[in-house]
Amino acid sequence: MDLSNKKALVFGGTSGIGLATCKQLADLGAEVIAISRNPEKAGDLGDNISTRKCDVRDADALKALFKECGPYDILISAATGGSRAKGPFLEMDMESYQASFDKLWGYTNVVRYGTEHLSDKGNIVLVSGAPARKCRPGQIALASVGGAVEAFARAIAPELAPRRINVVSPGLISTPMFGDDVTTRDEQLAGMTKDNLIPRPGQPEEVAKGILFVVQNEFVTGTTVDVDGGWLLS
Repeated sequence: MDLSNKKALVFGGTSGIGLATCKQLADLGAEVIAISRNPEKAGDLGDNISTRKCDVRDADALKALFKECGPYDILISAATGGSRAKGPFLEMDMESYQASFDKLWGYTNVVRYGTEHLSDKGNIVLVSGAPARKCRPGQIALASVGGAVEAFARAIAPELAPRRINVVSPGLISTPMFGDDVTTRDEQLAGMTKDNLIPRPGQPEEVAKGILFVVQNEFVTGTTVDVDGGWLLS
């Protein structure tokens, strides 16, 4: 897919992986709309990137947004959806565990209501996470949600065809989720990634390149691309 003059909507597009994706899409000539609950935090993103405010859990707001912004060629969601439960499952507050699935509901809302205005050769990308297929201690909720996201994409791909849907699965990535000070968070994450085959945290730009791969490669659908520093093998 040649991205020049294509329109892309990126949920979670004002921070972390989503923001890095917006910038790379814009650099390749796409018109990009970065969407989040707090778009003002992003500041000025340049001529090819505009911002909108929307919560992926609000179906009515999503429908209105898609109608306003359509038609478009690329639909990406890296939005977390809400809080995520951590810790041992047998000690977990079940309401917190259930709330972790707001990410899945947000993704399914984006696909359900966003497909109507997606071009015939358009494509969708969702972001899961390495715990979906290799869960480490305390990551039961992350693994459950990520696994559901990947299964959903595989299941829905035939129904969406010829439009495409893929998932990118990052490992531990240095994003503002772990704090705003880059040096501090990278030091924190270094200890958590020291046993990876690539012993460091990933950067949002590296995950964005994985997203750009499945956007541009028109022979890929229903699959998951890992950008995890060897998480699955370590």
